[in-house]
Amino acid sequence: MFITKKHLSRRTFLRGAGVTMALPLLDAMIPASTALAQTAAAPRLRMGFIYFPHGAVMNEWTPAEEGTNFELSTILKPLEPFKKQLTIVSGLQNRAAIAPPVHALSPGTWLSGVAPRKSQSPWGGVTIDQMAALKIGQDTPFPSLEVGIESHGGAGAGDRDYGNSYSGTVSFRTPSTPLPVETDPRKLFQRLFGQGETAEERKSVAKTYSSILDLVSQEAADLQKTLGPRDKAMMADYLDTVREIERRVEKMDARDLSSLKLPNAPAGPPAQNDAHLALMFDLVGLAFQGNMTRVFSLMMAAEVSGLTYPVVQVTDSFHPLSHHDNQKAKLDKLVKIQTYHTGVMAKFAAKLASLPDGDGNMLDHALLFYGSNMSNSNAHNHQPLPSALIGGANGKVKGGQHLKYPDNTPLSNLLLTIVNRAGIEVDKVGDDGTKVLSEV
Repeated sequence: MFITKKHLSRRTFLRGAGVTMALPLLDAMIPASTALAQTAAAPRLRMGFIYFPHGAVMNEWTPAEEGTNFELSTILKPLEPFKKQLTIVSGLQNRAAIAPPVHALSPGTWLSGVAPRKSQSPWGGVTIDQMAALKIGQDTPFPSLEVGIESHGGAGAGDRDYGNSYSGTVSFRTPSTPLPVETDPRKLFQRLFGQGETAEERKSVAKTYSSILDLVSQEAADLQKTLGPRDKAMMADYLDTVREIERRVEKMDARDLSSLKLPNAPAGPPAQNDAHLALMFDLVGLAFQGNMTRVFSLMMAAEVSGLTYPVVQVTDSFHPLSHHDNQKAKLDKLVKIQTYHTGVMAKFAAKLASLPDGDGNMLDHALLFYGSNMSNSNAHNHQPLPSALIGGANGKVKGGQHLKYPDNTPLSNLLLTIVNRAGIEVDKVGDDGTKVLSEV
């Protein structure tokens, strides 16, 4: 792909009254008569780490066939449109999570492969999302984002020997620094776009204007006059997405809470967890689109989750249901929840695939790791783990495969492979990740 017209700076922003809005990569930002791959505007890898708790019903997750000629299982079926960019990796185990307090350790060891030491103070391992943030995220406003829809799980999420450090996040910046998960979409939106985060700041901002886009509308209009048809369409889609998310956040704030005594705090997330999860994915997608971050982690539910899923006709709480005792009725409900989660994942992949990015789309240039750090939730075991990679990864992942490795192959080998594909040169990840999986 060659661009011939005069170009804008890649660091062009829309500004107004204290708000700075990043822009997506436009054709006009690429120097004239230059091959895209030879410029600083060449598509950069984006990475996402999407975690679901309580494992999977593995016979409904794992395809029957290996290699490239395989049929997707029930739980993974929603990813059918992206099969060519899907890699399912079977046979993995995470030894770092094997300890009596299963739920207390599972999230925080998923991306590190390091067995924590017993202590109320955290001491585990640096997670690969943070390795990626150091490599590919330092020239964005947010090197990484950590999001979810539940801040805490139920009883059993913490432990008297290990504390609560590993159950509430999948991300550790250092062995002793767990990164908190943002669950409030309004706070995340304001964080991304520079609005006030405290109640006092929000009240002040609300008196001044009703929308970020209102502040930058004149700059946006002036800029669009200089753009070509493709860039105008990209800008319009981006600004429309911002406006729609603003509308949904404001709608949450408009809930009638007059009968309740509430502290001076931001309005909470949607009452329905499916709407909440969709909104968090949309915000992450917007952050990708505006080049505000290139790395995120997202917990689809908390460990020891108490959520219910009426969206798929499941009114039982998630965690109690995960102790299914091999009862068909409970297993069927778990499959519904897990298939729903994959469906949400597929919608996010579709959104990325719809967004132009250089000479392809954002999914072509993304690597998403989707999985859990538990296998059979009834047995609380950690082998074989449900693990899948989605996205073209700038051509660094083959895709269209179900790879079955010998039982108890270290999950850390896959973690090492992921950071290797991101251009991070390390010889080892976690306690036992020493072999790059060349087949990936």
